Amino acid sequence: MVAKVLSAGVYSRTYERDRDEAVSALAAPRSAVRRPVASRSEAVAGMFPRLGFGLGLRPPHYQQVAEGAPRVDWWEVISENFLVAGGNPRRVLRQVRERWPVVLHGVSLSIGSVDPVDDDYLARLAALVAEVDPPIVSDHLCWSALGGHAGHDLWPLPYTDEALALVVDKVGRVQDRLGRRILLENPSSYVTFAASQIPEAEFLAEVARRADCGILLDVNNVYVSSTNHHWDPADYLAAIPVERVGQIHLAGHSDHGTHLLDTHDHPVCDAVWALYGDAIARFGDVASMIERDDHIPALDELVEELDHARQVARDARAGAPAIREAAGG
Repeated sequence: MVAKVLSAGVYSRTYERDRDEAVSALAAPRSAVRRPVASRSEAVAGMFPRLGFGLGLRPPHYQQVAEGAPRVDWWEVISENFLVAGGNPRRVLRQVRERWPVVLHGVSLSIGSVDPVDDDYLARLAALVAEVDPPIVSDHLCWSALGGHAGHDLWPLPYTDEALALVVDKVGRVQDRLGRRILLENPSSYVTFAASQIPEAEFLAEVARRADCGILLDVNNVYVSSTNHHWDPADYLAAIPVERVGQIHLAGHSDHGTHLLDTHDHPVCDAVWALYGDAIARFGDVASMIERDDHIPALDELVEELDHARQVARDARAGAPAIREAAGG
């Protein structure tokens, strides 16, 4: 399957934009990814809304959220679960949207595949965006479909110049269709490609710069992938442009001894909390949320964990000036 992805080539796609656009994009220097910004807070405020602290809206909590007033600033939903116009999920979504901001997070764009973006899916997503008017729309830096067949997983891609041009072009098409900037999330991964030429964080940063999109920084994924591939998570954060980070994900994972697996079925661990503090110190008051997709606890328990995120962020912001001074920033 990997051989098919690499051999298909970025220019074999039947897209409307000509090859010259992709070739011109490749000429831009990657060194521009680490552009300094005057103020972390101003960078975040200028491009993305400051939403505070949110949770993923999941079916076990629908009724409690609709009828109550949990200590949550905003909610994130999986876009694909709400694409059908009728039914209980859409009804709940409308109720929640009346009282809170709702962010859309997708899993089906397959932005890294050589397949073109699914027009039917994009049309339904655009209709959902028009109704919900979410402050943020996001998906993953991954591929999940090939030859029209969906794999229902989020696979990493080879980080090459060819893949970079492919992703930038497809992000542009999606943003043109939705009429807004989207965010791409860094994946969790368990293998890397021998063909890769660019470190993952620099690849993501360059996609954001060239496509003028945002980054959804999943701190747990940074930790999981860094552990699995022996990367330095501090170097990963340092490679991400401050002004492009519009949202942060927090989640738990499973430790299988030889590797970590991003499972969203545990509370956030201490190491990820520490990395989150580093992220807040660098990126500022970015909208942050906790994902829980299996072994989902009571809503009150998740709200308590979200309160801990608030405290970690407060502590990180208080120590940020000293951290920047020590780093010479």
